[in-house]
Amino acid sequence: MKSRNTEPDASQAYGCALKLLAGRDYTARKLGEKLRSRGYAEADSETVVLRLTTEGWLNDRRFAERFADSALATGRFFGPRLRLELRRRGVPDELIGEVLGRIHDEHEECGEVRSLLERRFPDFSFAAADDREKRRVIGFLQRRGFGLGSIYDAMRD
Repeated sequence: MKSRNTEPDASQAYGCALKLLAGRDYTARKLGEKLRSRGYAEADSETVVLRLTTEGWLNDRRFAERFADSALATGRFFGPRLRLELRRRGVPDELIGEVLGRIHDEHEECGEVRSLLERRFPDFSFAAADDREKRRVIGFLQRRGFGLGSIYDAMRD
């Protein structure tokens, strides 16, 4: 009878990493953390992350661009909040700057606020709303990373 090896090796880590990537995208840092949390040695995790990066399965730039585009399309994050969420997911700071620079060139903040207001609060009228309703809508938009000036400009239009 064969004895089972209790210490996972690099080939098992590679298989585990591919299964994780089949479910969703990860950054190199987050995938390494995920592998280590599953009991794989740090050296094995680093080897697997390097191999997946060279094979093209793991790409931080692709992850950052997809995440940012998705966040903007759904209205979940913008501006500083998007920067924070990318950093939390393990995207390097210089890459965050590049991706956000491209986004700010393509998207106008005030227009994004208007779009989100129309989708999320179609019956909202700044002039007719009471203070409580205004605070609720403004808080919602601020939590998504929009600046207060852009929010007021969009609400008054």
